[in-house]
Amino acid sequence: MTDNKAHRDTIFLEDAEIISHEAHDGDQYVLRVKAPSIAESALPGSFAHIQCDRSKPLRRPISIMRVSATQGWVDFLYKAVGEGTRLLATRQVGEQISVMGPIGVPFSIHKSRPLLIGGGVGMPPMIFTAESLKDQDNYQPFVILGSEVPFPFKPKPSQILMPELPDGVIAAMPLLDDWGIASRLTSLQGYAGCHQGYVTDLARAWLDALDDEARAEVEILSCGPHPMLEAVAKLATEYDIPCQVSLEEFMACGVGGCAGCVVEVQTPEGPAMKRVCVDGPVFDARAVFAA
Repeated sequence: MTDNKAHRDTIFLEDAEIISHEAHDGDQYVLRVKAPSIAESALPGSFAHIQCDRSKPLRRPISIMRVSATQGWVDFLYKAVGEGTRLLATRQVGEQISVMGPIGVPFSIHKSRPLLIGGGVGMPPMIFTAESLKDQDNYQPFVILGSEVPFPFKPKPSQILMPELPDGVIAAMPLLDDWGIASRLTSLQGYAGCHQGYVTDLARAWLDALDDEARAEVEILSCGPHPMLEAVAKLATEYDIPCQVSLEEFMACGVGGCAGCVVEVQTPEGPAMKRVCVDGPVFDARAVFAA
């Protein structure tokens, strides 16, 4: 029998009004909905299960990118890649959609220099995490975002200097720059100012530029495609740095009842099958990508 007591009274079902719905290059969309209960309870790394259209009862899990607890809105960044999300992309401002959340185990930060690495639609949890740290002076986050399609925002040269990075790597996410949080962008597509390579290449350059004392205060938080997460986990192991990864899996119920999103995780008692939706989506990287 599935035990969901830990999640009882923490997940809300809201008929959320669409406040804005912006289309970006590469079939990417930023959706803002009015969902005050979810906005008040969401934490970086949690997601929502969204009914894209009434003709498709099966919901889609989408990571939360930003919230305003005071104004009651929630932002999602998603890519229209299947029938469900393509239907979601047609929804208009003023319409209501059914949103269930927040769901899942969030990121937890234990070091003063979190390195946040997001790829593709894995960027939203990194933006959410960064925003949660922007007013906390005891943290010095650095955000690396990678994309092989145009970024869903207009990159700009960063006002935050990072001499430890390769020359010419100056493109940043404007919102993060406005918050005073260092960020840099990577791609293999030759975008101006971006690092021409993988997110792990830029992370390695940054880590190599730190002294031992600074590197000891680094931990990695990451979300993105599975191969990217595997590479990030390998990098963390190489540098002996703590690492948390947020996994992406197909989900049916999204609340731990169907066990359709299980993955094998290494535990002190041996291998165990864990549900990505409620036992994750955030896991210790070493438990998922065992050496």
